[in-house]
Amino acid sequence: MNAELKRLHSPDIYDLENYKPESPANFSFLLQAMIGPVGEDGEESFDIEVCTPKWIEENCAQDVVIIGSHYLIVREYNYKKIIESIRIFLLGCSGEDWGEVARKVSRLGLWEFEGYES
Repeated sequence: MNAELKRLHSPDIYDLENYKPESPANFSFLLQAMIGPVGEDGEESFDIEVCTPKWIEENCAQDVVIIGSHYLIVREYNYKKIIESIRIFLLGCSGEDWGEVARKVSRLGLWEFEGYES
């Protein structure tokens, strides 16, 4: 089984495709990648913080440590490059079942079911 990017969503940005940050070199926003099994219905949310190095620099005081899990660091906002990068990452996310695949995808973004036990 393999993973497929179904769509992108952001609660912070209405139109991701045409978004233009106020400061192109200094921004951050939540991106929700909706991902599911290739060729099947259904998707689950993986939360990614998209930010620039300048945003990290300005928001990381000398005594602060930022743990980089679930961050996508970009030099500038480019919708097509973000999609391409996520799709390339997903090529390495395969497994016997969706749970195994989703755990691999969760290295990219916080899986909505991360830590869930039935």
